[in-house]
Amino acid sequence: MLTGIIGKKVGMTTLYEAAGKATPCTIVSVEESAVTQLKTVPSDGYCAVQIGFANKKEKHTTRPLQGHFKKAGVAYKRKLVEFRMPAVETLKVGQTVRVDEVFAEGEYVDVAGVSKGKGFQGVVKRHNFSGVGERSHGQHNRERAPGSIGGASFPARVFKGMRMAGRMGGRRVKVFNLRVLKVLSEQNALVVKGSVPGARNSYLILSK
Repeated sequence: MLTGIIGKKVGMTTLYEAAGKATPCTIVSVEESAVTQLKTVPSDGYCAVQIGFANKKEKHTTRPLQGHFKKAGVAYKRKLVEFRMPAVETLKVGQTVRVDEVFAEGEYVDVAGVSKGKGFQGVVKRHNFSGVGERSHGQHNRERAPGSIGGASFPARVFKGMRMAGRMGGRRVKVFNLRVLKVLSEQNALVVKGSVPGARNSYLILSK
C-alpha cells in the first residue's frame, strides 16, 4: 500500500460535525495520478515508488521525460515525487492512484507544500514584533521599526540569525497530524481538517 500521494489544493470550506460544530477544512484533489516507476533494492539500492501527478502536453515535456512516461505507459505528468516504502511488490507501473486506497476517514496525515509568497516584509509582519508602541513627543513614525540590532564596542557586530526585515513566505512548509474528515471516492479527493500551506491549485504532498 502507498504511504503518500500528490494532490492539488482546491480550496477551503466548512463542514458541520456533531452538535452543529463548524469545522474549517481543506479539499485536496488527487486526480490524474499514476505510478510512473518502481525502485527496488537490486536495481536502485532502496525501495520506493515514483508517482506522477497532473497531465501536460507533449511540447512542454523534455525528451528524456517523454521516454520515461512512454516506458511506464502513462500520460505526460507535471509533477513527480518519490515515496519510500518497505516493499513495492503490490504495485504496478502505470496503475492509477486512488485516494480511497491510501487514506481512510479518521486517519491523520502530514501535508507539505510551498507557502504563499509575501514579498519583502518588515519585522512586525515577518516576526510578530510589536514595534515601539504609541507615538509620543519626540518619537517620529517609529511604530513599526525594529529598534536596536547590535551591541556597542562589544561584540561590535550583529549576530547571525538576527530577526530583521526580509523576504517572507515562498518556503516549503509541512503541517503534521491533520485529520481526514472525508474521502470522496467519486471525485478522487479528500477533505482534511484545518488549513494547509500554499495557494489554490498549488501542489501538496500528503503522507502518513
